[in-house]
Amino acid sequence: MQATKINKQEIISKFMEYVLEHDTAPKSIYKFSKELDIEEKEFYDYYSSFDQLEADIYSVFYDEAIKLMMSEVSYNDLDAKNELLVFYFTFFELLTNNRSYTTLSLNKAKYDLKKIKLLMPLKNKFTEFIKALHIDTIDLKEEKLNSFKQKSIEELAWTQFLFTLKFWLDDTSAGFEKTDLFIEKSVNASFDLINTTPLNNIIDFGKFFFKEKIKPQF
Repeated sequence: MQATKINKQEIISKFMEYVLEHDTAPKSIYKFSKELDIEEKEFYDYYSSFDQLEADIYSVFYDEAIKLMMSEVSYNDLDAKNELLVFYFTFFELLTNNRSYTTLSLNKAKYDLKKIKLLMPLKNKFTEFIKALHIDTIDLKEEKLNSFKQKSIEELAWTQFLFTLKFWLDDTSAGFEKTDLFIEKSVNASFDLINTTPLNNIIDFGKFFFKEKIKPQF
């Protein structure tokens, strides 16, 4: 009997379902392919390993967040800060819709998120997103310094994203409302730092940061 054809989204969906039901990834691609009723080689048409598949799940979340953002009529009118806020709220809503899988996937590594490989494809896409925002900063009047400044902004933005991800993983508030507050305050504070504008948002975020007893480990 000819094996059923399958697409990438179906593989991801079945993999997430398997992990949730068994609390672990499948033992082998061969056995997983049997469950999908496909030939093993069909799996390799999309992924070379489960590690690659797992990493791609977060990349797919990113793509879906951008797709949802682009569908908003008012999106093109947003400035850089509000564009980033919309991305955060959209992306973390998607994570919340898949929280059981995401927490199982990330929980063991949540105190060392910066080092885990499965977030690297997401980091690459997120960095390109930050570049595309064209965030206004002080012109340092020197090309090499401005290039260094841009890379620093990208790394700081990624670190901020990881802080937010860790906060969300630990958040026990109803509807994860504290994560929403964290996103708003941290993005406001970061743009104030970049633009050297008044310190009210920075102080406000600092109070929230210590009130919630955040203990960053990365």
